[in-house]
Amino acid sequence: MSSSDEISTQLRLRGLETDTRSVFVTVMRPIIGISCCVKAFGIFNTPNHAASDSYVQVVLGPVGGVPVLLPAAGEALAPQILPRLDGLILTGSRTNVWPGHYDGPDHADGTPEDQQRDATTLPLIRAAIAQGVPLLAICRGMQELNVALGGSLDQRIQDLPGRMDHSTPSDQPIPLVRTGKAHSVRLAPEGMLHDVAGQADMPVNSLHNQGIQRLAPRLEAMGWAPDGTVEAVRVREAPGYAWGVQWHPEYDWDRDTFSRRIFEAFGEACAAWSRRVILRQAAE
Repeated sequence: MSSSDEISTQLRLRGLETDTRSVFVTVMRPIIGISCCVKAFGIFNTPNHAASDSYVQVVLGPVGGVPVLLPAAGEALAPQILPRLDGLILTGSRTNVWPGHYDGPDHADGTPEDQQRDATTLPLIRAAIAQGVPLLAICRGMQELNVALGGSLDQRIQDLPGRMDHSTPSDQPIPLVRTGKAHSVRLAPEGMLHDVAGQADMPVNSLHNQGIQRLAPRLEAMGWAPDGTVEAVRVREAPGYAWGVQWHPEYDWDRDTFSRRIFEAFGEACAAWSRRVILRQAAE
């Protein structure tokens, strides 16, 4: 079967009928799902499903994909959307994972939660890993990854003896201070993230209160903050790319080589997955 025939088949499977010559390059760009939060907007506090533009821009940029926002629509979303995705980004958020998912104590009063997002992302993570869909989990996303696979969280790292304050005030008016480098991360010498960085320690930003307490059995730590907080993980024996980082590389990929390389590695995995899916479906 020719490449043109393969693309035509993929277009039909995705519900598109068009001239393959004009869309060949576009179709070959991987489709990347971006998890959304439920946020109140407007004078009536109308619930909206939203993700920061920084994730859209990084998918259009170093990931090299087509961004698709995934609403916090609950557990039924995973089987419907995953066959149409070539990669998944689990975004950061000001909200915290509901402690009922890891048998933790109730959050302190005023702690923001988003249980609609939890109900969507936790089953989506498990399904994506099982199917081999590439996954990159960022900040809250890494916490979700840990919880989805059976781990637990510390809710306020800054209150624990001997630990750093990993948070940055949300009302900090200077963006480059709010998202600037805050501490170093020591990378596992044999880890994949070490290969991406090309060195043992890298400076990162830090905008979180929660962090990994008990590492999920399937996760392997790839990086640690100076106080021992787990800052990067991968899923052991995952059939596809499945990494998590506790910091926000999407804030500075345009000026930081390490951040850009993280997204380029993810984009390569997504492109490879997309090609495999197209060829497999074309052969059926």
